[in-house]
Amino acid sequence: MADNINETELAEAQDIQLDAGVSEDDAIEGEDSLTFSNGVIEKIVALAVREVPGVLGMKGGWANMVQEAFGAKSPTKGVTVEVAPDNGVRVNISILIEYGTYAPQVFEDVKKAVVESVSGMTGLDISSVNLRIEDILTPEEIEAQRAREHRDEEAEDASEGEE
Repeated sequence: MADNINETELAEAQDIQLDAGVSEDDAIEGEDSLTFSNGVIEKIVALAVREVPGVLGMKGGWANMVQEAFGAKSPTKGVTVEVAPDNGVRVNISILIEYGTYAPQVFEDVKKAVVESVSGMTGLDISSVNLRIEDILTPEEIEAQRAREHRDEEAEDASEGEE
């Protein structure tokens, strides 16, 4: 089983290094280097995407569901990054959008926000942005979700007060 590591798992285990004309051998010999954890890039992407009109939230995978079951919220939920062979960064994003929103425009806005944020903060090149729309929520579903979250927060505050 351990030999069956897919590309995503391999990319998650890697750090992203900004190529500033410094080879790995030079970096080992004490030259300067700048490296970004995949988690840093994922967080930049997630924060940028949340600002795009029409995006209601991010959709995570199994690991995020486990984290949330224990009360932890992942700031990078719904985002993975991979280093492409050309040292560009491939970004994979899963989102929830509002019903009635024009999905192709959301894609263009997400792509623009991701490229501007990641390039502006890190200097890294984005080789591709892959957007997956996981769900479309109606105004009624949005309101019901907000009401559930509000009830959960009140219950959590009440249980903290009992301690």
